[in-house]
Amino acid sequence: MAQDFDNDDGADLFGDEDFRDAFGEDLLMTLDLDTWSQGLDLASIMARFRQEISNAVDKESAVRSIIRQRVLPRILPNSGGGAEEAGVYRATSDELATVHQSLLFSGRVEAVNSVSTSHESLPLGITQIGIAAVSYGGTSGTFSQRLFRKEMSDQSVDPVQAAMDCIDLRMERSASPRKESLSKLARRGIRTYAERAVLVDKSEAEWRIGHGNPCAQELLTGSGYMSLLRASLSVLRRLIKQHKKFVFVPSALEERGILTIGHALQAGEYIIFETLERFGRRVIGNWKYGDRSQHFAANFVSECCPEVISGVFRASERTPPRSFYAHRDHAHLAARIAMADSILRPERGFPMLLDVAEASCRSAFGEDGFMGLVHDAYAQAGASLQFFNEHIKRH
Repeated sequence: MAQDFDNDDGADLFGDEDFRDAFGEDLLMTLDLDTWSQGLDLASIMARFRQEISNAVDKESAVRSIIRQRVLPRILPNSGGGAEEAGVYRATSDELATVHQSLLFSGRVEAVNSVSTSHESLPLGITQIGIAAVSYGGTSGTFSQRLFRKEMSDQSVDPVQAAMDCIDLRMERSASPRKESLSKLARRGIRTYAERAVLVDKSEAEWRIGHGNPCAQELLTGSGYMSLLRASLSVLRRLIKQHKKFVFVPSALEERGILTIGHALQAGEYIIFETLERFGRRVIGNWKYGDRSQHFAANFVSECCPEVISGVFRASERTPPRSFYAHRDHAHLAARIAMADSILRPERGFPMLLDVAEASCRSAFGEDGFMGLVHDAYAQAGASLQFFNEHIKRH
C-alpha cells in the first residue's frame, strides 16, 4: 500500500489540485502501485481506451455545437480587442479553384521550409541547417549553413591551462541548463531568421508561404543576441512593410483555446481574430532585454505588429484547424491561398507546398546524409566511434 504522508498544516502540496482536475484522481492514488495493472492486459486496456476516447469525443462535440451557435456569432470587427477585420468567413469552392489555377499552379506562390540536424559529442557540436524554396514549378533554391561549437581554444599557449579551462567550461555547462538552452535557442533563432530571409531576399514569387508565426518569439527577442535581433527585425520590416503578400501557417496549433474555437468551423471557413500587437507586447514584457535591444524590439512591435493579423482556418472536417498569419491588406486572399493549398492533401489539411519544401530539405540535408559525413570524418580522424553516445535520453 502507498505510504501515508503527514502534512502538518493540512494544505495540499503545490500542483495536487491541478493534477486532480486534469486526471480525475488524486496523485497519491496514481502513485499507489496496488492500483497499477500487472502485465499487459490488452482486452482491459482497449476497453478503457475506447471508453475514455468515446466520452471525450462526445463532450468535445457538445462543446463544438455550443461554440458554433453561441461563440462564433460574437466574433465581430473590433470586438473584445479584435481586429477591424475580425469575423467568421467562408471561402467557396469556386474561389479556391481560382486560387489553384491563377496562383498556385502557375508558380506565383513559393513556400520556404527548413530542417535542422545536430551532432553533439565531447570534443565538438555540429548543427546543420538546410532551407528550400519551392513552388509547383519546382525548387527555386536550397541553402545551408553549418555551425561548429568548439570548447578547446586553437590559440592557447598553455596546453595545461587550456585543458583545465575546458574541464571547467564543460562542468559549468552541465551545471547550468540556461547556458545549454541559450545555445539551442540561438540555433533555433538562426534557423527561423534564415527562413524569413530566404522568403524576403531569395524568393521571386508574388506570394510567399512561411512556417510558424512570422514574428516568432526567438526573432522578437533575438534569442538573447543583439546581432540576431537587428537582422531579424530588418528582415521582418521588409516582409511586412514592403512585400506584404505572405501567409504563415504553423504545423502545430499550440494555443488550445484557439484550437477549440477552430474545431467549431466547417470545411472552407476561417476566422480572423486580432493583430499580432498584443502577442508582441507580451513577448517584450516577458523577456529580459538590455536597454537598447528592448527599444529596438518595442519600436518594431508598435510599428509592424499591428499590420499582421492572426486567424484560423479549416480545410477539411477530417483534419484539425490550422492557424494562419497574414498582412491585413491581403488577409482574405492569404487565407484562401493557405486553404487552397491545404485541400490538395485533405487527409492532412496543411499547405502542401510547405511539406514539399520540407521534403526537399530532407532529401538534400537530411539526418542520414549528415550523420554519414560525420561518421566518415571521425573515422578519417582516427576517432572511430569513441565519441558517439548511443544512449537515447528518456522523454
